[in-house]
Amino acid sequence: MKRNRKLDTSEPATSKRNHWTAGLLKSMEDPECIIKKDDKIVVIKDKYPKAQFHYLVLPKEDILSIWQVTRNHQDLLIHMHEVAHGLVERHTSHEFIMGYHAMPSMQRLHLHVISTDFRSPCLKTKYHWNSFTTPFFLHSSDVSRQLHEEGEIKKISSQKCIDYLNTRLKCHKCTLQPKNMPDLKRHILIHTDKTNKILNVCKCI
Repeated sequence: MKRNRKLDTSEPATSKRNHWTAGLLKSMEDPECIIKKDDKIVVIKDKYPKAQFHYLVLPKEDILSIWQVTRNHQDLLIHMHEVAHGLVERHTSHEFIMGYHAMPSMQRLHLHVISTDFRSPCLKTKYHWNSFTTPFFLHSSDVSRQLHEEGEIKKISSQKCIDYLNTRLKCHKCTLQPKNMPDLKRHILIHTDKTNKILNVCKCI
């Protein structure tokens, strides 16, 4: 997902297919972008991936964002989660997280399925990093459980979202707080290499 050049604290954009926020809608119709589809969902690769593997699971139903989801969408969210798990199972040597952004900038509800190596030239800013490593990122299992138990998803205020995105940089694997993104990206390579070595050893056992 490509984030706007400046932080937008308003509600998600209203449906305008020619606006830049409609990019996902166009990708859903592009055979070259589609990874998988069924009667309920379409899976595409993120055009601006923030990790080595970054997929988006989108419903065919016209749901603008996570904040338009109702109790009636429980089965749909579960299906999206199951599809996401299927994608993760393709990459057994990588760790993944699955979830929604609290302040989405693109039209159509979309579930991020992203590897936690965060190795990508498109991962450039603190906002990019914090959108996946702070409570700004709403984990799929938590969202589904809350909808099931409470009948709704409790909205996070715009100010809280801004606070999360402005949080000081911190490694998602340890307590290091780097000075800037270049320092962080160099540091996380250490964790990625360690994880790959452990997984490779496990495969050999």
